[in-house]
Amino acid sequence: MARRLLLACFILAAAAFARLGFWQLGRLQERRAAAEVAAAARQKPAVVLQGDALKQSANLAQRRVIARGRYDHAREVVLRGQAMRGVPGVHIVTPLWLRESDTAVLVNRGFVPTPDAVTVVSDSLEEPGGVQVEGLALTVAAAEGQPLEHRGRTTWARLDLDALGSRLPYPLLPIYIQQSPDSSLPSFPRRLAAAPLGDGPHLNYAVQWFVFAGMTIVFAGIVLWRGREG
Repeated sequence: MARRLLLACFILAAAAFARLGFWQLGRLQERRAAAEVAAAARQKPAVVLQGDALKQSANLAQRRVIARGRYDHAREVVLRGQAMRGVPGVHIVTPLWLRESDTAVLVNRGFVPTPDAVTVVSDSLEEPGGVQVEGLALTVAAAEGQPLEHRGRTTWARLDLDALGSRLPYPLLPIYIQQSPDSSLPSFPRRLAAAPLGDGPHLNYAVQWFVFAGMTIVFAGIVLWRGREG
């Protein structure tokens, strides 16, 4: 009886592992489809964020964009817990008050190393005056950004459109700009290259789950074989 119960558990576990493998394959197909859409968007001409483009900004995700205006450094956002090539640090995200508009767009100006991945003095990183920003438009999530007070400064785990919008005195676009690397810009913050549109970990995960399923079936076969011998 105990052997039959163990055999049933092995079979159920194998079925569950196989189901997870197929789920990861489904995620892989979704990621590839999204990557195709993103790649096509990135190849289109850059959009200048002004006029009608502001009204359509929600549809500009993964498009290259150009924005002109002035940074509001007084309301800078620090994203904690970042890393670049194994070095801990933060991302500096600055609202850009768009020229001839009452609206701002968040600009991820890049990475700054700091030992605790939290504390940074951003005063020396300011870029005063009018600027032109070029980069990739990405969607700002409406999720819990988890603001944290540390030594009189607020840092965030991630960008949060609702939470940040309630703290700023002007409307925010539903996208942010990940500023592209440019040799004419200051060395820090270090601008971030666009993330590659690869398959991600889904294929590896699927293979692992199928391996687990196969191993479980092998164990079940051993249990069944030993039961017949006994």
